[in-house]
Amino acid sequence: MIQTIAATGFDPMVIVMWVALGLIMWFFMIRPNKKRQQEIQNFRNSITVGTKVVTAGGIHAEVRSIDELNNILVLEIDKGVTIRVDRNSVYATAQQDQSK
Repeated sequence: MIQTIAATGFDPMVIVMWVALGLIMWFFMIRPNKKRQQEIQNFRNSITVGTKVVTAGGIHAEVRSIDELNNILVLEIDKGVTIRVDRNSVYATAQQDQSK
């Protein structure tokens, strides 16, 4: 083996190390990110009228209607004040106010 490395200047173990590094990166970085993206997509698909949500911009609102065809949510941010947002801009459910 040492003679092969000396003759060609190439160590086959380098390939094994790069493959192992790639697997480690996939296991610790890419895989958890894909899992989190799937959880967010499942949440967005489960939104119903009356759900309290927070948009990516930080707006707290309640879902008043859903346009499935265009993927649009109508959110009520205050009494009589509604906005239309893309379903993908909803980030999470709003936490219930514990102080009341």
